[in-house]
Amino acid sequence: MLLRSALPSLVLVLAPFAIGADAPAIDPALAGRYLQEAAQLCHADAGRLWGKSLCGPTLLVDPVTRRVVANQADAEGRLRAEGGVYVGQLPADQAIANTAVPWAGVRWTEMLWPLKEDPAQRHTVMAHEAFHRIQASLGLPLDGRDSPHMDTLEGRYTVQLEWRALDAALAAKTDAERRARAADALAFRAARYQKFPEAEQAETALERNEGLAEYTGVMVGNRTPAEQVAMAHWDLTWHPKNDATFARSFAYPSGPAYGMLLDRYRPGWRKAIVKGGSPAGMLAEALHVDMAAKPDVAKLAARYDGPALLASERARAAARARQAAKYTAQLVTGPVLKLPLKHMKVQFNPSNLMPLGDAGTVYPTMQVIDDWGSIEVDGGALMDPDWTLLTVAAPASDTTSDTLRGQGWTMKLAPGWQLAPGERKGDRTIAQGR
Repeated sequence: MLLRSALPSLVLVLAPFAIGADAPAIDPALAGRYLQEAAQLCHADAGRLWGKSLCGPTLLVDPVTRRVVANQADAEGRLRAEGGVYVGQLPADQAIANTAVPWAGVRWTEMLWPLKEDPAQRHTVMAHEAFHRIQASLGLPLDGRDSPHMDTLEGRYTVQLEWRALDAALAAKTDAERRARAADALAFRAARYQKFPEAEQAETALERNEGLAEYTGVMVGNRTPAEQVAMAHWDLTWHPKNDATFARSFAYPSGPAYGMLLDRYRPGWRKAIVKGGSPAGMLAEALHVDMAAKPDVAKLAARYDGPALLASERARAAARARQAAKYTAQLVTGPVLKLPLKHMKVQFNPSNLMPLGDAGTVYPTMQVIDDWGSIEVDGGALMDPDWTLLTVAAPASDTTSDTLRGQGWTMKLAPGWQLAPGERKGDRTIAQGR
């Protein structure tokens, strides 16, 4: 999963599946078999989905040891041939993620080890990440920021109703039922757009990125229509249960469902979307759904167990408000350390974020590399909306050491960088020494 920020820098995003330190070390033989699976998938597609082959350089990375196994040599001689694959070590200045990444003179599809044991899930991830490597060449920007409205009560409520309606549409036995359920999904989306005027632009950007990638994963990673529907159903039901927030992860359930419905009701949509537009907007046009109409959400929601969902979301909203107050004290009103971002490489989990309104979004866990060094966060960091500033709690004490620590973070300063006074009393920033 790759996100391009407004800066001329590389930004990497971790997959929403945790990798523990006790995960098994990368096995070159098993990695080689997985690389063969990826090759078989892209050869079977033969460029039919997007008019361009998904085959290409692929790199599997052990996040603990940084050992890598690749399907080809690099351009700088950093990998060596061994047992039919290429092995080596990813240097510390490279972030590790499920993404597309340039390294050692090659643009790779990079995936974290271990890959999923379930073949369908593993193949979906393989094709998803392969799409990210080629999507810029298709004219689809690697773009998309957080969508804070997806962490509000109204945003979460309507998107989950939308997912339930999409799931019902994919499972429908008749065309009439499928169209009706798809129209319900679009009605829930229309209600969200009317509540949040900025929602359409924000959602479209991420759905044209991660949504299309997950659609590709489902369609290429699963060979039969039944298998594709089953994986789309998995996306539509797994994320609501497991994602702490939908501020970045909402496109994963939405993308495959809208794509598969468009395959039925608007053939040729993949060529059209390269020129602009959104999957939901295209489906609304195809089904003649008026997105400006004001739907009766309460009435429609009754078909999808809406009252129970609303009660659950209200309880969650109260708990999130308490956590947001703690983060505000830690990262906004209290003494903080502000870190400018210029040439950033960052890893994070897109499923556990917490928006704090105009202040930005809290990333409970993340790793960032920039000119000033690197920081490991395990207790919350605040990312500015424009991705030019990262804020953490002020360090426990000033020090001349190159290792800094504070509430929820540890930082390693690059040579020549040091703490400096911030704008407010008690705040700190970093600057290059004189």
